[in-house]
Amino acid sequence: MSWLAICGEGQRWVCPDRFGQSAAPQEDLLAEGCLMLETRLSGEGRPQTLLQYERKAPWPGSISIRAVPDGGIVLVLEQGKDRFHTTLQSPPDTRTDVLRITFNWDSRARHGRITLERPEGDHPVAQDTPPPPPLLAEDLYSIVHRPALREIDRDVVFFAASDRQQPVGPMPALSARVPVATPFGDRPVAQLICGDTVCTRDHGVVPVLHRVNRTVPALGSFRPIRLRAPYFGLTQDVVVAPHQRLVITGTDVEYIFGREAVLVPAQSLVNGFAAHHVDSPLLLTYHQLLLPRHEPALIAGAQMESLYIGRLRRDRAALGRSLLADCPSGLLPEHARAGLKVLGSFEANTLAQARAA
Repeated sequence: MSWLAICGEGQRWVCPDRFGQSAAPQEDLLAEGCLMLETRLSGEGRPQTLLQYERKAPWPGSISIRAVPDGGIVLVLEQGKDRFHTTLQSPPDTRTDVLRITFNWDSRARHGRITLERPEGDHPVAQDTPPPPPLLAEDLYSIVHRPALREIDRDVVFFAASDRQQPVGPMPALSARVPVATPFGDRPVAQLICGDTVCTRDHGVVPVLHRVNRTVPALGSFRPIRLRAPYFGLTQDVVVAPHQRLVITGTDVEYIFGREAVLVPAQSLVNGFAAHHVDSPLLLTYHQLLLPRHEPALIAGAQMESLYIGRLRRDRAALGRSLLADCPSGLLPEHARAGLKVLGSFEANTLAQARAA
């Protein structure tokens, strides 16, 4: 079991295996798990109560996540007479971005960690917390299905909770059936394993060092996007996460942007013709390949970024909290960014329209 509750973008869901048709028993405690909240923070720097929940029985308790004017995120949990409080200071340049707040806890180990990350970024901000209390499973059910007991800010994209700690750091972005070019023809990314080889445009055939996958709520920065053929060299439609980036080359790129190649995030292409959001199950599994030099892989005729991990292998703690925790250390490379310009939505649409003309 993993995800227990999801609320946002018109969706309200609790895990039927855990809750059935009603809330869990009032005394059912979660000693370990994760709270995740994705939100846009006020560009004006005003304080925001992102999530506030209170209950009276079986004992008084509350959950509060607030953004304060100096850029900090404040998390407060109350269980009877026990009060847990932690603050994470966010960099000031993140105020107007979409941010993901992840709170992992293990009450038995007396350990918690709160993380703030940009969905498209490479450097999460994190810190350990005081020993956290366990949470009542019923609270998660109530946040989803009992709106009178909670307040959620209008800028919150979604809230989700799990009974397992969730990884942070490099994230996969390809749906399971996305075709990756190999020396033996296209294969779905979900079928590739360590030791397989894939084709790249500039580096030839390279080995797959590792494949990561993660099941996430298909909302917010995880909401899937369909990239449509024949735009940007695609030979067929593919479904990817919003942060998946394409490497685009050509004479029109040189003419418009003065560069040999640029990066285009899938979310910047959503315009009704080159790309659009698609309906999907509420929980969706994404995959991604780890390659030796962060080479773009050939996917359905286009170049798409593989998993970028920078110097993650040098930080054992961060590595252990990531999806690469189980990857043999001898297979972990160090990646350098290519330094390509990343196009915004207006620039990406300009390029898409130029190619459609």
